[in-house]
Parts: sequence; C-alpha cells; structure tokens
Amino acid sequence: MNLKDYIITIPDFPKKGIMFRDITSLIQQSEAFSYAVDLLAKYAKEKGATVIAGPEARGFIFGSAVAYKLGLGFVPIRKPGKLPRKEIKEEYSLEYGTNTLCIHEDALNKDDKVFIIDDLLATGGTALAAAHLIERSNASVAGFGFVIDLIDLKGKELLHDYDVFTLVEYEGE
Repeated sequence: MNLKDYIITIPDFPKKGIMFRDITSLIQQSEAFSYAVDLLAKYAKEKGATVIAGPEARGFIFGSAVAYKLGLGFVPIRKPGKLPRKEIKEEYSLEYGTNTLCIHEDALNKDDKVFIIDDLLATGGTALAAAHLIERSNASVAGFGFVIDLIDLKGKELLHDYDVFTLVEYEGE
C-alpha cells in the first residue's frame, strides 16, 4: 500500500509557499490508518519498546493506536498547563522563539524503553525536545516513528543519536 495515495497535499497552507501534508485524509480511511499503525507498531516492537509516547495532537492519534495494538501504555507529551500533576518541562528553540513540552514527572521509570511517535518529522526540534524529556525522566529512548519525513528540512540529522523510522518521505517544506 502506498500511503502517499491517502495523504492530501494542500498548497500554500498555513502560509504561501508551504505544501501542507494532511494526514487527516489518511486516518479517515480505515485500511490506510490500520496499515500505518501496523508498520509503526512492528517497528516499535522490534526496538523493544515498553512504552509509547507522542506529542500533541497528532502524535496522540498514532501513538495511542500503536500502544493499544502492542498492549503498552501511552505517555502524552503536552504543552504547558495541560497536565494536572507535577511535570517535567523541556524548552526548545523555534525559528522565531521558543516552545515547551511537558510530561508527568511520574510517567516513566528507569526501566522504560520509550518509542516516540508523531505524524511528521520536519526540523526535528519537537522530537529532540521529546527525547530530552524522556531521558530526563531516567527512561531511555527506543527510537522514533513518523508517518511523514520532510527530508529537505533535515530532521533526521538533528536526531542522529537516535533510531528514526519513517513511512513516507516528501521533498520540500
């Protein structure tokens, strides 16, 4: 199955010059969504994952489905102010400023091998911040799984210390 057949490209969204890769069209098709989840789950299992994590919001969609398929727990990676218990925070740089990701302080333990799943790998900043959160909680990163890799943005280069698995690649932004 070619997953690109299920991903709609929206030109000039959210701004002129960007080719937005819309995965909502993929998740609306049960066969394509199941196929993507199966591939991510197979890889996470091969990497020895004991926990799945995913950043909001689309990482929740794929990550929780993979966790369910593998019978593992899911750790949400959230924006500040969204988690009710004590949290660990990781600030990271964006092109024009900074952002922050958080997980519950008690979400992981030293024996956890966390596979991080998101829909899209662009520059890799969010993914690297997620990895740092996992490591700061004394767990280890088993690897990353992404549905889409925007290869021209070189996110894999930023994640060079980690195992990165992607389902489809696109050139350009």
